[in-house]
Amino acid sequence: MRVLISGARGLIGSALAARLQKESHEVVRLVRTKKGDDLVSILWNPEGGVVDKSSLIGFDTVIHLAGENIAARRWSKEQKARIKDSRVKGTRLLSRALAQLEKPPRTFICASATGFYGDRGDEILTETSAPGEGFLAEVCREWEEAAAPAAEKGIRVVNLRTGVVLSNEGGALEKMIAPIKLGLGGKLGSGRQYMSWITLEDEINAISHILTHEQIAGPVNLVSPHPVTNTEFTEKVANFLHRRAFLPVPAFILRLAAGEMADALVLASTRVQPAKLLESGYNFKHPDLDTALPEVLNP
Repeated sequence: MRVLISGARGLIGSALAARLQKESHEVVRLVRTKKGDDLVSILWNPEGGVVDKSSLIGFDTVIHLAGENIAARRWSKEQKARIKDSRVKGTRLLSRALAQLEKPPRTFICASATGFYGDRGDEILTETSAPGEGFLAEVCREWEEAAAPAAEKGIRVVNLRTGVVLSNEGGALEKMIAPIKLGLGGKLGSGRQYMSWITLEDEINAISHILTHEQIAGPVNLVSPHPVTNTEFTEKVANFLHRRAFLPVPAFILRLAAGEMADALVLASTRVQPAKLLESGYNFKHPDLDTALPEVLNP
């Protein structure tokens, strides 16, 4: 296939590009600036609403992963606007441009997140569950709706509702385990909140699976089938690293440090199941933390 990827320099995008190239697919990056990379690239300006539609001709699949890092800095009004606009405006621009092509790609895969479901406690969530409330749920809902023009054109649209991606190559895990490595870890808040997670390898494997299973469309939860509570995650990581995890961090401390972001990213509970992936026959390489931790941690 000939595949166009935005966000190809990020954790997921770079690993996905490498995998597709290894499988002999032609990979092209959709970028805002050129940096002399070895992959062919096409320029666009999502903030300015500029993309050359003629450059989008001839692709079998477009995979849109670009977006502002939600945990890069404290959520001010301006930062929240950047987070939303980088996802919604870019997706809408790309979706409309693809819909206007005489011969559009067969598939448009667009990133989303389990933040779609909001803070739902112990409720088991699948792709058919209603959206939640709060800033991230609002962003994810509008993000997915922005891909509607492509779907209306008849393009197969897939929205990847990804959980916390665990990888030894960076991302959220590095910050999550830093206190534990120092022997200063402990549960966050009550510790009862669920975290839906997936290893980077399963994330890439699942996207590859979606590419070859054309019956899969709409929202797809990219999470392992075994979400864990914060307490369980902390204890398993600490045991694996041979550290103690006895210093809980109260919720009010987290809110003082990170504000609204603490409630959305650390204290919210999302117990998500990958119903569509399992129904389509996908087999997880790392279905639980016992199989995942040896791959993503360096003891």
